[in-house]
Amino acid sequence: MALHSDDLSVLDHHADARKCMVDSQIRPNKVTDPRILDAMRFLPRERFLPASLAALAYADEDVPLGAGRVMMEPMVLARLLQVAAPQDGERALVVGAGTGYGAAVLSLCGPRVTALEESAALLASARDALAAEAPGVQLVSGPLAAGWAAGAPYDLIVIEGAVPEVPPGIAAQLKADGGRLVTVLSGRGRTAAAVVAVATPAGIVSQAVFDCATPVLPSLRPAPEFVF
Repeated sequence: MALHSDDLSVLDHHADARKCMVDSQIRPNKVTDPRILDAMRFLPRERFLPASLAALAYADEDVPLGAGRVMMEPMVLARLLQVAAPQDGERALVVGAGTGYGAAVLSLCGPRVTALEESAALLASARDALAAEAPGVQLVSGPLAAGWAAGAPYDLIVIEGAVPEVPPGIAAQLKADGGRLVTVLSGRGRTAAAVVAVATPAGIVSQAVFDCATPVLPSLRPAPEFVF
């Protein structure tokens, strides 16, 4: 099917927007991993959003997806993946994969990626986008808090959203020695920060790596405590 001039104009606009995103948002914020830069230049981020939100695909902010969920700000995602240090052939799990963009970027960096999502609407979007752009990603459905034990242990787990604490049930699915988890830690009384948690023989050791903010994944909020 031939493309009309209007179609080509839209394609050119999105390609320019991707380049601008990388050059103005990603590279100036200490992201130097060429795999991440190349993946974010290549993947059509707008393909992972509803048509009504496509104009926000390359904005320097979280994109609301409804029900408290967002597509993570490009810079925060890029820096998280960089500190995760993904390696070819590693087994990786993305928790809260949303529409699949982060899982797609990660897969282009070399790991074998399983993307876990619990929202039916987001799963439908992710299924279409991943089939077209990153067919190697395995998309699975289930409660985020449970992780995905069927694929454990993982070399790498990315929680694509903020959490009040690193969920122990998910961290338990890391490879016992050297497995690592990255997410954004956001709790009362402290500045939100990206953290990398590493599995060691003595247990999980977490370290804050840079300040940032993104919404807490709703289903990973702790249950409200009753005060009498």
